[in-house]
Amino acid sequence: MSDTTHGFDTLQIHAGARPDPATGARQTPIYQTTAYVFRDADHAAALFNLQEVGYIYSRLTNPTVAVLQERIATLEGGVGAVCCSSGHAAQIMALFPLMGPGKNIVASTRLYGGTVTQFSHTIKRFGWECKFVDFDDLDAVKAAIDDNTRAVFGEAIANPGGYIMDVRAIADIADAAEIPLIIDNTTATPYLCRPIELGATLVVHSTTKYLTGNGTVTGGCVVDSGNFDWSANDKFPSLSAPEPAYHGLNFHETFGNLAFTFHGIAIGLRDLGMTMNPQAAHYTLMGTETLSLRMERHVENAVKVANWLEQDDRIEKVTYAGLESSPYFERAKTVCPKGAGALFTISVKGGYEACIKLVNALEIFSHVANLGDTRSLVIHSASTTHRQLSPEQQEAAGAGQNVVRISIGTEDADDLIADLDQALGKASS
Repeated sequence: MSDTTHGFDTLQIHAGARPDPATGARQTPIYQTTAYVFRDADHAAALFNLQEVGYIYSRLTNPTVAVLQERIATLEGGVGAVCCSSGHAAQIMALFPLMGPGKNIVASTRLYGGTVTQFSHTIKRFGWECKFVDFDDLDAVKAAIDDNTRAVFGEAIANPGGYIMDVRAIADIADAAEIPLIIDNTTATPYLCRPIELGATLVVHSTTKYLTGNGTVTGGCVVDSGNFDWSANDKFPSLSAPEPAYHGLNFHETFGNLAFTFHGIAIGLRDLGMTMNPQAAHYTLMGTETLSLRMERHVENAVKVANWLEQDDRIEKVTYAGLESSPYFERAKTVCPKGAGALFTISVKGGYEACIKLVNALEIFSHVANLGDTRSLVIHSASTTHRQLSPEQQEAAGAGQNVVRISIGTEDADDLIADLDQALGKASS
């Protein structure tokens, strides 16, 4: 089922899923297979020529993964999606059809540290460049875009600081430049934010986080809005020009608003091989079934804990956009109308040493390099997730030396507050 007239709570359970035709199994089976038997030689040829949709080899397509792709696309309001092995893989998958040597992207300074590193260093090996800009400065974003810019990239709710991006304003700038806007919606999820409705062309996820929600598997996803005209200019030849590997097939001409999705499978997964395994897809499908329920509790807990922290004398600052004191509080109402997420940072009095003592003293909070779990999580970003960044980049990303990132889970909020209270006592002693 993919009828978007149904409510979110219904779609998160049913979208993409159908009873197994062979057994009648109601839960989507784990199709743990590498290959699929062709009906005959003509059937095989049609699949390889992209003349027929079906299953060839699980590096490209798998029935379990296909259900997850349809579900996430439906929840995001897109026309299609491609799942892959991690959130980092999803970012490369999103950029791959758009970029080429000498081309660049314009990205927010407020991004996950691993993304900053990927965009600062790793993509240079492909001959790509990245310009980092403060996305609150719209004039600076406009100025950074040049003739070689092929995409604009930002996070709806930035990791680690929980800053809210003005998606609509940035989308308008990207539209004027005739380039796609890519939004990482990992921290918000489609329950809190719908970037495509705000003008995004593509949405990427680390499905490892809230979509799965239980800290069991890694995964990523690229969602295609289907709204971008890849043939409007000559900037995107991978999608609008003949493809040599498919005897001159033109993806946009052949597949229309699904051009990006088909390219992601037929070229991206085929050649990059960043495939999601079916068991990971199964765990994530089970996670999506309770997404709205979990996000409501995440947000409810985050508001309560953040308000308590803001009043504590041992804390210098709380960055949560769900606080009325936040400069992003009003923006959050339009970008994330159901809540500002459950990820934020705290600046601890006593600096680096106090942060380390706090992290070590917490008992309910788990000290891990993850977020979006049902469990509450904590990490000192400057010494871990953002360690590879320069001090200036750490500050720009909201991950200074005196900052701790908190991912609020679904436990009893009073228990979380009590745990923070005792740990802060040890950190300030």
